[in-house]
Amino acid sequence: MNLDELCADLLAERADLVTLVGSLDDDGWRTPTPAPGWSVLDQVTHLAWFDEAATRAIVDPDAFRAERDQAIADVDDLVDRATAASRHLGGTEALAWLETVGEHLAAVALDVGPSVRVPWYGPDMTVASSVTARVMETWAHGQDVADALGVTRAPTARLRHVAFLGWRALPHAFGANGRPVPEAPVRVEVGGYEFGPEGAADVVRGPLLDFCLVVTQRRHPDDTALVAEGPVASAWLTIAQAFAGPPGQGRRPGQFS
Repeated sequence: MNLDELCADLLAERADLVTLVGSLDDDGWRTPTPAPGWSVLDQVTHLAWFDEAATRAIVDPDAFRAERDQAIADVDDLVDRATAASRHLGGTEALAWLETVGEHLAAVALDVGPSVRVPWYGPDMTVASSVTARVMETWAHGQDVADALGVTRAPTARLRHVAFLGWRALPHAFGANGRPVPEAPVRVEVGGYEFGPEGAADVVRGPLLDFCLVVTQRRHPDDTALVAEGPVASAWLTIAQAFAGPPGQGRRPGQFS
């Protein structure tokens, strides 16, 4: 994927989120989201905090590794501490932070190039993969905000990044849940996008949006039109996660019916 296109898609995803929350008053920023204990403000500051982390990983990887090695023993605690530390901010401050740090991340990514490997809270990855992950995170947390505000967002072509990352993260999903990584490949056919080998016995088919909602754990698979063929594909949909770290809580069946 062209890095210029990836960075443009990241900034476009951010712009949509800014539009979604830009007119909220103080009470609106404190609206609870489907993520237990998290408000709209928490969702936005979470994105900004980890954008800064992704930027540090690119511009000063050694310093990032030193910070990461202290925090990685408990990633959930790191997320909770980062969230709590930002709750003093008002909505205007949080929004300015999100916009500024997103633009900075895109700039440093383009300056370094797509193939340079950088550290993260897991295996090292390329700059292109890092930006792809930020697109996914922005969309996923934006979905939490949209659900909290009762807004239905129109799917965009940017979802292809989320779908690709969700498919690519299949081994991590099994490993994070303490299950052996299957040897059988899984093919994904969603909304005109295809990932995985043709002729695979295990296949997931359905709408692109539904697949993205499932791999980011924003919808339970039972509440989507996805169809899984084969035992590996069926098992994967119940634990799929496009994000790094331990398994998330996901969403309950029927929560958004």
